[in-house]
Amino acid sequence: MSRMFVALALVAVSCSLAIAQESATQPKPVVQRAGEIDFNKARTLLQKRQAGEKLTAEETAYLERAIAARRDSRAIFSKDKVGFQPLTEMTAEDRYQDQDGGLYGGGKNTPPDEHRKAAEAALAKIQPLDAVGKPAIDGRIVFVSISMSNATQEFSMFKKIADRDQRKSPSLTIVDCAQGGQAMAEWVAAGAQPWTVAEGRITNSGVTLDQVQVAWIKLANKGPRGDLAEHGKKLEQDTLAVIQNAKARFPNLRIAYLSSRIYGGYTNGALNPEPYAYESAFPARWLIQRQIKGDAALNYDASRGEVKSPLLLWGPYMWADGVTPRQADKLVYTREDLGPDGTHPSKAGQEKVAKLMLEFFANDELAKPWFAK
Repeated sequence: MSRMFVALALVAVSCSLAIAQESATQPKPVVQRAGEIDFNKARTLLQKRQAGEKLTAEETAYLERAIAARRDSRAIFSKDKVGFQPLTEMTAEDRYQDQDGGLYGGGKNTPPDEHRKAAEAALAKIQPLDAVGKPAIDGRIVFVSISMSNATQEFSMFKKIADRDQRKSPSLTIVDCAQGGQAMAEWVAAGAQPWTVAEGRITNSGVTLDQVQVAWIKLANKGPRGDLAEHGKKLEQDTLAVIQNAKARFPNLRIAYLSSRIYGGYTNGALNPEPYAYESAFPARWLIQRQIKGDAALNYDASRGEVKSPLLLWGPYMWADGVTPRQADKLVYTREDLGPDGTHPSKAGQEKVAKLMLEFFANDELAKPWFAK
């Protein structure tokens, strides 16, 4: 690294904070932040308190926030593994912060029977449509992405390899609508700029909003803070708004596939490190579980009331614990799979994720009916 980061270790021990600094021979450290926390400032406050100086109520509150934020932000320094189990490998008895395993909960990686049948019914309705959304032999099925920079890098690579894959249906048009810097929170407002950009990309691809029938949404927010209950709830609420906006803009949207982030342990910043990258899977699962339980905010069935959402399914689950191979497919993420910031995928990482996506959509029983010939 060209600049050395301060090695901060903020640990709660007897209601105190221990901070270790690198040797004075090292270059001057840069400010480290987790959300809105400046750890250099926190260190100064700690030193004051340890020296017997009385902190103001505001300073005390700031220091306590720093302790909590550093405890939650466990990947300010690059790690090739963090020791978490992929959600797909956790059982019904396993626990991560009171959450059990399986993409759909209860250790299950496939949807329950009733939801699967509903998905099959939605799949049966996906067919080539003309520009105004009417069935047409020479019509199009449009598949879009909705998310942030990582997603557009991955999905644009996926589009590149999928468009030349012989398994892809000739009626399928893939449009990358994900955009740099536009995480879930930026898509929440119905009139937000990302939606305008997305519409422009769809139009420029020679298709219409009425032909969009499938979406891929990758869940993430910038600079998450706090524990799973805090940042996960916000990500869940933001994504719910995104899903509802998508259905309102794309009236023929039938299915949205949700994915969480890839490994985030190599990052040196607070944009979306571990454990937040790993934990982004749980809000995705919560939303699907809410729909399965009949939440009106995610209703996809006109016979049950106003339709506000497409049917939700898991898309490809992309997280693996760094260099620890996943059991099912041996997926790993090495440092070379991430770019200089450790957060965004390198070209090698983009290709790895794109191939994972292609195999999912080409082979999954609840995806290939519209993707494949």
